[in-house]
Amino acid sequence: MPIKKKSEEVLENEIPEEKLKGKELEAEKESIDEKVSKELEDKKKALLKKAAKLKEKLVEGGPKTEELKAQIKAKRKSEMLVPLEDYVKAGIYLGTKVVTPDMRQYVYRRRADGLAIFNTDIIDEKLKEGIEYLSKFKPEDVVLVCKRQAGWKAIEKFGELTGIRVFTKKYPAGILTNTSLPNFFENELTIITDQWIDKNALNDTLRVNKKVLMICDTNNFSKGSNQIIIGNNKSPKSLGVIFYLLSRGYLKARGEDTSKVPDLDWWTSEIEEKRKASLTSFK
Repeated sequence: MPIKKKSEEVLENEIPEEKLKGKELEAEKESIDEKVSKELEDKKKALLKKAAKLKEKLVEGGPKTEELKAQIKAKRKSEMLVPLEDYVKAGIYLGTKVVTPDMRQYVYRRRADGLAIFNTDIIDEKLKEGIEYLSKFKPEDVVLVCKRQAGWKAIEKFGELTGIRVFTKKYPAGILTNTSLPNFFENELTIITDQWIDKNALNDTLRVNKKVLMICDTNNFSKGSNQIIIGNNKSPKSLGVIFYLLSRGYLKARGEDTSKVPDLDWWTSEIEEKRKASLTSFK
């Protein structure tokens, strides 16, 4: 048998210390990596299993997204001062083609003909705020001004029910500012139906530093107001809805009888206006 050389025996039977340590580290790393990988895989499987059970539970017992949206929408409708359909029929949401910077935030969209459309949810909220604000004042401390004929029927009834002094057709100049006038009246709040055509009453109120509750259409500026109600302030039906709700809300908030407030149909009916117009045409 041939005798192996010493160098060959070293290569075959002995591994240098440096190489041995390197191989040990490499082997240990592989072992650790395998262990960590397995732990991560087990955690991943557990999380996926938990997510699947949660999803199954939601599908079986919980409402779907569409159902939640429907529930929220139904709740909003039920909490409105009047049904949404009444707002729509009265056209309270219809603005003008002009939208001021003050009113832009309340506009939902524009129609194909260019008319701006108010958000009905915000209309309802602003009416609630308006009722609450108005209820802080006694009737003898409030005046309501409306030069626009479309609002006369509703406003006169509002004054009759609440005891609030109203001015239709013409606002007497200086009645709020000139103490020497025999009909001088010191008020705390002025309700302005339209900032443009009732500007004299608005300016007088601001001159004596009194409060203003203003009904604003899309073409109005709210400057000078302490509280606003938004909506169509040019239509008899729309103004009818607004003053119906103000009348009912004001009396209710002050603990007074609301049974004498006519139904909404009376406020939005145009029969009386048409009758007056026909009588005028025969004169």
